[in-house]
Amino acid sequence: MTPDNNHSIPEQFVFGQEKSCPVVVNFQGKPVTSDAGLTLIGELDRKRKITSRFAACFKDYRNSNKVVYPVHNLVAQRIYGLIMGYEDINDHETLRHDPIFALAVGNVINSEQELKTLAGKSTLNRLEHCPEDVDSRENSRYHRIEYDALAIETLLVELFLESYQKPPRQIIIDLDVTDNLVHGLQEETFFNPYYKGYCYAPLYIFCGKHLLAAKLRASNLDPAAWGLEELQRVIKIIRARWKKVKIIIRGDSAYSREEIMAWCESEIGIYYVFGLPENNRLTQLSQPIKYRASQEYSRKFQPLFEFFESLFPGETNLKKDVAAFVDNSVWYCSLDYQTLDSWSRSRRVVVKVDYNNEEVKTRFVVTSLPVKRIPPGQLYTQKYCPRGNMENYLKEQKLDLQSDRTSTHTFAGNQLRLWFAAIAYVLRIGDCRLLFS
Repeated sequence: MTPDNNHSIPEQFVFGQEKSCPVVVNFQGKPVTSDAGLTLIGELDRKRKITSRFAACFKDYRNSNKVVYPVHNLVAQRIYGLIMGYEDINDHETLRHDPIFALAVGNVINSEQELKTLAGKSTLNRLEHCPEDVDSRENSRYHRIEYDALAIETLLVELFLESYQKPPRQIIIDLDVTDNLVHGLQEETFFNPYYKGYCYAPLYIFCGKHLLAAKLRASNLDPAAWGLEELQRVIKIIRARWKKVKIIIRGDSAYSREEIMAWCESEIGIYYVFGLPENNRLTQLSQPIKYRASQEYSRKFQPLFEFFESLFPGETNLKKDVAAFVDNSVWYCSLDYQTLDSWSRSRRVVVKVDYNNEEVKTRFVVTSLPVKRIPPGQLYTQKYCPRGNMENYLKEQKLDLQSDRTSTHTFAGNQLRLWFAAIAYVLRIGDCRLLFS
């Protein structure tokens, strides 16, 4: 279609005159940004000093006289980009000229009233890339910034502790594993039949919405691998600050392992609630509760079915239609259960039976919480089921902050990317009330 000069867009819009002042809109304002919300993130970061403390976990072997972009600026620029939805380093080739990013990182206006440009993709890549042929960052020519893994892991727990004004009486720690699919020749990636692809299987530890650990793992490991070691490390830091806090560890059936449960039972004030896979012995032990659930459902279903049958005789799908008006019968009970070889002792198992006209769903949970403290129904609904909230936090990591973009060649580089996303998550969920304090 040939444009008509009579319908061209004017360079300036003129609005009706107001009593106070005229309103003029044109296309000549500059510089312009679409990420103005970053100013709040930058202010919150300055209050809590998250990126600066994260930057302190890096060792910079560069010649200080020749450094243009300090490590703190590089770290802050990368994390702010993740928060604003720019997961690729290539994006920063344009973002380096963005005035809001420059102000958020901490650059100031020079004498010519122009903002200094930020680091480009090549400089940021030297921060993030961990080449496998470099043994010493101090002697490396191009990659002379090194991260301290233990310091970063400790920082995540310390930021969690600082989010409380006073020690809580009880906390619940969740463990879970997710998948980071890869599409290249990354180190330590394997085909995982459960996730149906080549991937990493990072281990996450949360307490509520707070992220305590993000450990990258190969996908050929046992789902519970490093679970106990990470729990011991995290809880040691927590107990150093909160000596009397009660801790409940929660996870799915992948973590109902003897070594994890035995360690919790040997510690004072540490309990666990884990899912438990069904087996023939558990199925047999749960038969009485299934029978009670079936009897209760039958008492609710049969009178209503007979009533509808009198109204609609000969209806073929009558049972299915009547079932829509009858609530499922849900029963809970506690069992004493011990495996033949893998468990060292008998443990409490909570059974949930969900009975309806078409199927019976049975779930099992093993716990060290005594029945006198919490009955089986409350334990399942109030202590175990809320672990599903962790799935939402994992989605925030993967969908919003692109934590699964572990696409560098080396395993160490991908672990660093995972920590970048973790710090970005911690900063994003920060208490905005600090902005007004």
